[in-house]
Amino acid sequence: MTETLNTQQLTEPTPEEIKGFHRKFVTGVTIVTTKDGDQPRGLALNAFSSVTVDPAMILVCVAKSSSTHDVLFSASHFAVNLLSRDQLDVAQRFATKSADKFAGLGWYDGPSGSPIISDSCAYLEAEISMRVRTSTHTVFFGRVVSAHSAEVDPLIYLGSSFFDGSRLEPLTS
Repeated sequence: MTETLNTQQLTEPTPEEIKGFHRKFVTGVTIVTTKDGDQPRGLALNAFSSVTVDPAMILVCVAKSSSTHDVLFSASHFAVNLLSRDQLDVAQRFATKSADKFAGLGWYDGPSGSPIISDSCAYLEAEISMRVRTSTHTVFFGRVVSAHSAEVDPLIYLGSSFFDGSRLEPLTS
């Protein structure tokens, strides 16, 4: 039996309904970094996704209003730093519009030159392969060129709050 959807009864979801969905979506906390000449730049975001594993491709979505957007748009590489459970201060720092988010922060150049935040639980470094502009954001697709993970639990984000990723409880059937 085939069901027919009556599109005349559908209404466009409100921004609050869309935000309600996103508040229920659990994510790791990522800092996307790149360089502006020798100057490291970055922003916190949760709009990250793996696209494929072989070849390894990822994507990030960055608001055009972000102070990092234009630098990232002209860059050839970027890194996605997955913060560890002990890096709440780093997440809060990169969620601001501060001029120098790297001041006093431990970091180093990754194999392709993207800033890697010290003590993150994992990172991926990618070469930008495609930029897709939407009305408010740009979607950056990247081919992963280096990766590292440590035996450290991640910082988790859910419903506008941060959580310790080591305290997740496995479900049993």
